[in-house]
Amino acid sequence: MEGLQLTPITILGAGSWGTALALYLARRGQVVRLWSVENSEITAMLAERTNNRFLPGFDFPNEIQPTANLAEAVKDIQDVLVVVPSIGFRETLTMLKPLINPSIRIICATKGLDADTGQLLSDIVAQVLGKEIPFAMLSGPSFAKEVAAGLPSAVVIASKHKNFVDDLTVRFNSPIFRITPSDDVIGVEVGGVTKNVIAIATGISDGMELGSNARSALITEGLNEIIRLGVALGGKLETFIGLSGIGDLILTATDNQSRNRRLGLALGKGLDLQEAEREIGQVVEGKRNAELVAMLGQRYNIDMPVCNMVWSILQEKFSAAEAIKQLLSRSAKSEVKV
Repeated sequence: MEGLQLTPITILGAGSWGTALALYLARRGQVVRLWSVENSEITAMLAERTNNRFLPGFDFPNEIQPTANLAEAVKDIQDVLVVVPSIGFRETLTMLKPLINPSIRIICATKGLDADTGQLLSDIVAQVLGKEIPFAMLSGPSFAKEVAAGLPSAVVIASKHKNFVDDLTVRFNSPIFRITPSDDVIGVEVGGVTKNVIAIATGISDGMELGSNARSALITEGLNEIIRLGVALGGKLETFIGLSGIGDLILTATDNQSRNRRLGLALGKGLDLQEAEREIGQVVEGKRNAELVAMLGQRYNIDMPVCNMVWSILQEKFSAAEAIKQLLSRSAKSEVKV
């Protein structure tokens, strides 16, 4: 509904996804305070009224208010949407803590794990800001550029607080951005984290020109790994066969808009990790989280051969060709049973 009148919202993180969500909400008539820790980024956005660094080609409506002042960004704000890279998630919350008011609610659109401990980001919010803070995850198959362009998308918003989900559905839902409500925060988080690692694997396979059959096999095994890990952590099976599970996995693993897939493509074509990262030029969450996902699998004794393969390649223990060969020559196993 255009012109929807809601209280302002603050978005922490002015990368491509944070900017796309700001554009979407602003076009619906909502005031959006868009914060970045980088003063130079905010200075450029204020002068140019666009984000030429991360999402060029989309002019800012008047409703978008860029700021580098965190206290100003969250003053009198109830809903804060955090979209910073996972490596900066805890630090951002630490800076936020002394500035929040008692009614604050946190929405997370970051897909990752805590860089230091490997914990889910929902756990970090509880640790840093307190367990009483209402928390929600926003995740699903949604490329920033397509959302910014006004193309149709569908995502999941998950929270244990039903009223919070209802409020966010009113704020976000529209014919071009459909919201599916959920109470499975863990399942939505695990799907969003692990699919990035699987996307690197499919990119490696396609970079090596192993064909559609190999890609399909990797996606299928990858989904099994997501389910095994997610259920072990407390997620619900139905979450993983929905938008934030298989939906997001298919998108990220098959389309070259995905930075994770592009990293894999570069590695599969023989580039080393540093060259591949320079070629992409933005944060690749799957690279940051491959080790943490592999560690979670080990901690819970979960068989995760695709994720382990990706981590081995990123450590340069094996070449992409050697790792893929080992993976595809594994003994056959029954598919996941839950």
